Amino acid sequence: MPLEQLKAYQGISPKPEDFDAYWDRALAEMKAVDPQVEIKPASFQVPFADCCDLTFTGVRGARIYAQYVKPKLAAEPHPAVLQFHGYSGHSGDWTSKLGYAALGFSVLAMDVRGQGGKSEDTGGVKGNTLRGHIIRGVDDHPDNLLFRHIFLDTAQLAGIAMELPEVDPKRVAATGGSQGGALTLACAALEPRIARLVPVYPFLSDYRRVWEMDLAKDAYEEIRQHFRSFDPNHEREADFFRTLGYIDVQHLAPRIRGDVLMGVGLMDTVTPPSTQFAAYNKITAPKQLVVYPDYGHEWLPRMDEKAMNFLKELL
Repeated sequence: MPLEQLKAYQGISPKPEDFDAYWDRALAEMKAVDPQVEIKPASFQVPFADCCDLTFTGVRGARIYAQYVKPKLAAEPHPAVLQFHGYSGHSGDWTSKLGYAALGFSVLAMDVRGQGGKSEDTGGVKGNTLRGHIIRGVDDHPDNLLFRHIFLDTAQLAGIAMELPEVDPKRVAATGGSQGGALTLACAALEPRIARLVPVYPFLSDYRRVWEMDLAKDAYEEIRQHFRSFDPNHEREADFFRTLGYIDVQHLAPRIRGDVLMGVGLMDTVTPPSTQFAAYNKITAPKQLVVYPDYGHEWLPRMDEKAMNFLKELL
């Protein structure tokens, strides 16, 4: 799709008619949870910041883990940045947080439940759970979709960060790439006090477009596997994509209120550019786009620097 068409593309994956009620109900469930936040010193430490293991209780009783780095000499209250990782991964090395801490940000990096880090997946859904988290709960009640719970974890972490005495709740940002980009969008949509956000080639958008482009492979392979195993004649295809609409970040995007800087590679076959633009084009908040015409789902030159410069304005 040419760039000019991408800039106008609005997505084709359906939005459930009760979408807003669905997320209002989900947020009410989240707010009723006692988070039981625990913060303990981590085994890794540096002279200029305190590195801590932070855990809290999310929806359905899962204990969620985040690395928490608090600068020692920064004025209080100071800004914070939330970091979200790619699909199947984890929050990474402590050293990846130190640049922002050195600037004067508190940093909170969440492990997604049931993936490569320390956060729990309490499970408990009917139907297929093979080969991925997108489809977990799709054959059950929509309230049991796993990514519903993961999106709520991001918003809950944001609220916890905003309540830390050292953090200015008006200067909290979020960032991440791929799944982390999707979670950045979801976090800012469900916690609209997020002031700035940098999603990079966000995942979890416009699922039907992925399917129709024959790109349900790599990160989206579980969609194809679900049809092959459980609906080989696509008799329930419409219901399947409607249910995925609840966890489609393009439909959450209009809720975002913070300033947005988004990076996209036009050669991306993992999270196709059109699916990313479907979300970006629905953002009504102030936004900027950084386009890499010759790059795909990979390291984007200078994007980390652009993100830091954009978030530094919160200092």
